[in-house]
Amino acid sequence: MNFYQPEKIVTGPAYGPGFKLFATVLTFGLVAYAVSIGLRYPLLQFGVGVKMLLAGAGFMLAISYYWFLRARTTIDAEGIRQTWMYDKKVEWRDVRGAKMIGIPYLSWLFPPRMVIRTGNSFTTFNGGSREVLIEFAKISLAFQMKR
Repeated sequence: MNFYQPEKIVTGPAYGPGFKLFATVLTFGLVAYAVSIGLRYPLLQFGVGVKMLLAGAGFMLAISYYWFLRARTTIDAEGIRQTWMYDKKVEWRDVRGAKMIGIPYLSWLFPPRMVIRTGNSFTTFNGGSREVLIEFAKISLAFQMKR
């Protein structure tokens, strides 16, 4: 039997609007800087390794930005899931502990995260909406009371 069951299915963005705005500004700043470097230096004269490294960095920046905008966190009767480049999932029967952590004075940009302890590993889930953060608080409180 599972220790915790949510009252309803809660789903929402994994990252809040403040973080998405920050990621957008940073991404476009990096792209603008890359364009200025490309115009100042003869990149086509560099070796294949350097070109592949720069292309890989640009590709990873694009994928990360895409998933920062699209990632979703879902809490249901099975457990907690978060979509990203690779999906994270923890089932309730595997959870040994849960705690919310945050960065003081920067919660407007980086909202608290849920850290789930399973066996001998930890998994972190992000919550970018009020509903998800409220459910995180309920989960954290339930597992603190379990002790």
